[in-house]
Amino acid sequence: MSSPISARRICGGRQMELFRPVASDIAARDSRDLMSWPFFSLAKSRRVVPIDFHMGPVSIRVEATPEHGMATIWDADILIWAASQIVEARNQGLRTSRLMAATPYEILTFIRRGDSARSYLRLKAALDRLQSTTVATSIRQPAERRRHRFSWINEWKELLDDQRRPLGIELILPDWFYAGVMDDALVLTIDRAYFDLKGGLERWLYRLVRRHGGRQPGGWSFDLRHLHLKSGSLSPFKRFAFEVRAIVQRQPLPGYRLSLAVGSDGLPRLCFQPAPANPFAAAPRAARR
Repeated sequence: MSSPISARRICGGRQMELFRPVASDIAARDSRDLMSWPFFSLAKSRRVVPIDFHMGPVSIRVEATPEHGMATIWDADILIWAASQIVEARNQGLRTSRLMAATPYEILTFIRRGDSARSYLRLKAALDRLQSTTVATSIRQPAERRRHRFSWINEWKELLDDQRRPLGIELILPDWFYAGVMDDALVLTIDRAYFDLKGGLERWLYRLVRRHGGRQPGGWSFDLRHLHLKSGSLSPFKRFAFEVRAIVQRQPLPGYRLSLAVGSDGLPRLCFQPAPANPFAAAPRAARR
């Protein structure tokens, strides 16, 4: 049998304590920075075309390898799992670390994936994309021209028994991501129903809406062309607008209602506001009859 995951690791000249998940039934937390900007491919097909985004002082360059392709918004579920575990442990007064260990089951259960052999293979492919995708960004850098370059996962490894059955996964998060998660102001709780969203665009829209709209009664709105630019999508604007209209018709985003309007400048806008609470959601079953 393979040796157990080490309790300590030297990385970048520093010794790190191993951090293990605290629980599975905890709130899902997401990074505000990842919710606000185009860091991931929204397509299920392999993307190698870089994301090259500039808006005001913010610059983001995301590059992928031909072997694995760019990390997708579904792969980012692993980062949401990691952020959720770190925040929960910190709130309990426990020590956390960029060095994390978990079983595939723990991760897959949290992000609402099956625990089949196929799901495990997909998990490993996601970890490969997260590790091979590189990001260079000015976000949270003290100097305007300074860039922080990293991969979503510095490194990862799997442990197998003598029959090559998975025992666990160990991964190391980058400083940039970990520092953001450790800052209360840079983390938001998201609805666990987010993991049930199937489309890349609707997933991205939920994160953007949750980040900007929050719980404001009046909601928020965005110019569609601004949204298109901010998504980093390779789809032409006409296709993007068509897909947004289809999402508005379906209303899949948990906790929010979407609508389309024409702004004072004559341009189409996507509007969103918190959905009214369901008065029967918490009612006992007997009271609903």
